[in-house]
Amino acid sequence: MAHLLSQPHRAASTSAAASARPIAWRTIIAGSVGNTVEWFDWTVYTAFALYFSHQFFPSDNETTALLASFAVFAIGFAMRPLGGWLIGIFNDRAGRKAALNLTILMMALPSLLISLMPTYATIGIAAPVLMVLARMVQGLSVGGEYGAAATFLAESAPASQRGLYSGFFFASIALGLLFASGLAWALSQWLTREQLIDFGWRIPFFIGGLGSLAGFWIRHGVDETAAFRKGQEQRRGQRIEQPLRTLWREHPEAVRRLVGISLLGAFAFYLFVSYLPVHAIRSLGVEPGTAYAASSLALVVFMISQPLFGWLSDRIGRRPQLIVFALGYAALLYPVVRSMEASFASILAVELFGLLLYGLYSAIAPAIKSELFSTDIRALGIGLPYNLVVAIFGGTTPYLMTWLQSRGQEQWFLVYVSVMAVITLVAFVRMPETCGKDLH
Repeated sequence: MAHLLSQPHRAASTSAAASARPIAWRTIIAGSVGNTVEWFDWTVYTAFALYFSHQFFPSDNETTALLASFAVFAIGFAMRPLGGWLIGIFNDRAGRKAALNLTILMMALPSLLISLMPTYATIGIAAPVLMVLARMVQGLSVGGEYGAAATFLAESAPASQRGLYSGFFFASIALGLLFASGLAWALSQWLTREQLIDFGWRIPFFIGGLGSLAGFWIRHGVDETAAFRKGQEQRRGQRIEQPLRTLWREHPEAVRRLVGISLLGAFAFYLFVSYLPVHAIRSLGVEPGTAYAASSLALVVFMISQPLFGWLSDRIGRRPQLIVFALGYAALLYPVVRSMEASFASILAVELFGLLLYGLYSAIAPAIKSELFSTDIRALGIGLPYNLVVAIFGGTTPYLMTWLQSRGQEQWFLVYVSVMAVITLVAFVRMPETCGKDLH
């Protein structure tokens, strides 16, 4: 551990300059707004599927209609790697600003379409087809958004503040989740079930679409990153003709590191945001209001912590935070989660344990991943491997948790995540310190 903290890095030597430099808030908002919209949309789709499922997937069985709606959600999830690939290539060729504008428009238009879409009773089979197409476009957008936003924030930030800027990335995700949950609660209080089925479910999609258009306006006014412009000048118009082959052949170590870095994170967020409240309700008999109140409060603390953890990494380096995150999960995840009791305080304590440890990683994830690749392949290098990890591991997490829980073997999921934490810990220990690295 002494080795981790004894390495001098450039960020520490420039801390005075970092503190004196003003934060470019428009740049941060432009890079983060897509995450807010993305996770807002993800939450409202799952929250309101109960109300619109029969209108697009008619069935005599309510469960069948609901499962069809979630299958469409899964299709959108499966499109993420393709989006990371295609939009990643576009990003590295056309620029960060162009990619950011593209991804947020690809979020806005399908959301507006869903909010105004006729039902099966009106246009027949065209209704579910349009729903599937809208979710596929949004899936492509989400896949491209991660690489686009991560590269934009990392390249826009001064080297001595890259962790701080990256900290707003996942804070914006928490904001989207909280806003969606709050809106779902408010609509459930203001509208009857019949009104929610009739028109109420359309409201959050319309709000999400308008929010995306507002995000497009913000992004349209920002400048291209200096790192991308400099890279374009150095290449003098030349471009990588086979970017996918170049990524695998010339950057294999960076790809392996990114996969290793991302593994535990793909599990951790879903575990503590999605699984833990459900586990408290089903297994411990906790009232839903109590479980979700504790989860929401923990999410607020997580959101506030993100810029602080990012700022901290600019001073002590990336590796110490990453190692504490993985070591904490490997050693403590199983006993801490298994010790949770049926009370607000206990649930909140376990949620804070999981989310704050995860926050040590998530606050600096965009910075670390951007520091692995050169500018000419950075967006593809981040977007494709990351989205493959999320689709394979994060995407299967809810199903695996549900299956194990139905068999009374849910403790094995905690063992599974603990093993992944050990694998990720090895990746963190072996990676070099990248704090303060110049992006080229």
